[in-house]
Amino acid sequence: MTTQATAVDRATVRRVPGGRRRKPVGRHSLAGFLFTAPFMLLFLALFIAPLIYALYLSLFREQLVGGTAFVGLDNYTEGLKDKAFIDGVKRVALFMIVQVPIMLGLALLFALIIDSGKVFWAKLYRVGFFVPYAVPTVIAALMWGYLYGKDFGPFADIANKIGATPPNFLGESLMLWSIANVSTWTYTGYNMIILYAALRAIPTELYEAASVDGAGAVRTAIHIKLPLLRPAILLCTIFSVIGSMQLFAEPQIFSSIAPQVIGKSYTPNLYVYNLAFADQRLNYAAALSFMLGVFVFVISYLVMYASRRQEAR
Repeated sequence: MTTQATAVDRATVRRVPGGRRRKPVGRHSLAGFLFTAPFMLLFLALFIAPLIYALYLSLFREQLVGGTAFVGLDNYTEGLKDKAFIDGVKRVALFMIVQVPIMLGLALLFALIIDSGKVFWAKLYRVGFFVPYAVPTVIAALMWGYLYGKDFGPFADIANKIGATPPNFLGESLMLWSIANVSTWTYTGYNMIILYAALRAIPTELYEAASVDGAGAVRTAIHIKLPLLRPAILLCTIFSVIGSMQLFAEPQIFSSIAPQVIGKSYTPNLYVYNLAFADQRLNYAAALSFMLGVFVFVISYLVMYASRRQEAR
């Protein structure tokens, strides 16, 4: 007896527990691989390959006699004792601890206000909060550098007119917080958009049920919106932590305005940049980059771990 071959007969079909059949494997899996291949090629070429090469460089050292020599982990050992690098890490850690909560708090507040539906021209405010993120970081730093100017800035003019001493925003005591203000102004709107999008994804049935139970706007925000926003807040927190540890553009611009305050090692990224391109110590700079990457990974993991513990309670 002959039977006609069908597509299912020709495909490789496997049974799984429960009597269900897996989807046929063959050209479908190949098509998926072909769709992801461009991304994987770019990912390997632009991320993995440079990472491996940087790791290779970090294991060597340029010497005056003998040229390049393999030194193993000596560059990493030196980095752990490098006071300039450690001070830079402490500085950006303080920056992160203070700036990130303030920025995310403002972003959350603005997102909740716009989502409340009680604000006129909400779309205009949404765009207005996001506009600073569209300004290039270098332009933003230059603009704020002018505003901070002790001799020519508008803040100094206002202080002089009222007979007060102009605040030295670019002085040693205020420089870090002046940079934090620039970062907050730039990225608050960006994080607000992420949180606002997450708010819009919350089912309206939950709001209706809360209204029936007599919950007001504040209780609805605390007991419904904030718990459902945890994944979005975690995402923004991790992005902000990584961005804080990569602080570079603002101190690089301000170093030309206040070179006596911002040195070559004010932040870890600025220090690595100067080591690599000014001092030509590529091998040591590569080692410090890996150490900084490990530090960022640990901080990000601790943030995720703390968030999971909070959700488990």
